[in-house]
Amino acid sequence: MNFHLREAIEILERTPHTLDALLSGLSSEWLNGNEGEGTWNAAEVVDHLIDGEEKNWIPRLKFILGEGESKPFPPFDRFAHLNVSKDLSLEEKLDAFKTLRMKNLATLRGIPDLEIHFEKTGLHPAFGPVRVRELISTWAVHDLTHISQISRVLANRYRTDVGPWIQYLGILKK
Repeated sequence: MNFHLREAIEILERTPHTLDALLSGLSSEWLNGNEGEGTWNAAEVVDHLIDGEEKNWIPRLKFILGEGESKPFPPFDRFAHLNVSKDLSLEEKLDAFKTLRMKNLATLRGIPDLEIHFEKTGLHPAFGPVRVRELISTWAVHDLTHISQISRVLANRYRTDVGPWIQYLGILKK
């Protein structure tokens, strides 16, 4: 097992800063690009991350700690963010994400003796039994997945412009 709470938090606390450095100030051409129909642009990924901070990670953790396997925790709609208002600027969304993440990390750090609960299980509505450590591990890897996705979406904007160098650009081979 490679999971250590401290290491997961290292990733989780860096994600808002990483996204801010990568996306703040970019033109709409960069921010609105995607990988084709049914895929998300960078702003939509940030919306998804905000939704997860509000409805997924900490609520599910609290549910597992409180309910165990007595009943499944509520499903998380991974696409709900696509139906929310687009009124906020990307900078406002990044600020909202950072605020929510810092609050959630404070909650995570504030759970007494969390380490003794790492093997406690809850019932995922689709997967069945899942452990606390698996949920927290997934939260960190989920961040990395979406950072990678955003990088890939941004790179895709210049897919046809890089010419023969495409053979050396692994990010464009997916």
